Amino acid sequence: MSSDPDAELVLSCQRSIANSLEGDYRKLYERFKDRVYNVCFRITGNPSDALDASQETFGILFRRLREFRFESRFSSWVYRIAVNASIDMRRRARSRRFFSLDAIHDGSAEDQAKFDPIDRAVEMPSASASRHELEHAIQQAILRLSEKLRAIIVLRYVENLSYEEVSETLGISLGTVKSRLARAHEALDRELTPVLDKHYLG
Repeated sequence: MSSDPDAELVLSCQRSIANSLEGDYRKLYERFKDRVYNVCFRITGNPSDALDASQETFGILFRRLREFRFESRFSSWVYRIAVNASIDMRRRARSRRFFSLDAIHDGSAEDQAKFDPIDRAVEMPSASASRHELEHAIQQAILRLSEKLRAIIVLRYVENLSYEEVSETLGISLGTVKSRLARAHEALDRELTPVLDKHYLG
């Protein structure tokens, strides 16, 4: 537990009488809100479902916070809840409507820029359009992966978790992590090779 950077804050929340979004609970929410939303956004594919999945994640997290026993890193537990909430949300969304891969672009400019490491302000219009096309193709390819492979890709490459952290988060062995990543790479290669050839070779 001593190696868990969130341990002190989590313990403080567990000792707290209040369970509303104030005090240490507010601090915990602020610490994880962007990471949770990012995972939910990448898995569900649109801002509306991502917001709903994020709210569900924190609802579960705060209701069950006192049950957490530090048998894993707290962040791994949070990611696991977020992944499961996102997958559930995506399944419900599929039953409500035809899921459009273009929904990724329905978010506000602020939502898109929030998790975009590239500074849009310095790009020429042609470069920006080309990059948007590439980003869209990558997100489409990720959304076409199975739920298990999508979760692996998001945790490993969007959240930059180590193999060990992905293993801990999803409750699977390191061998399974590596196997799923290999399958995800193969699937993404098939999807993206034509797009990358067009993008880089013209």
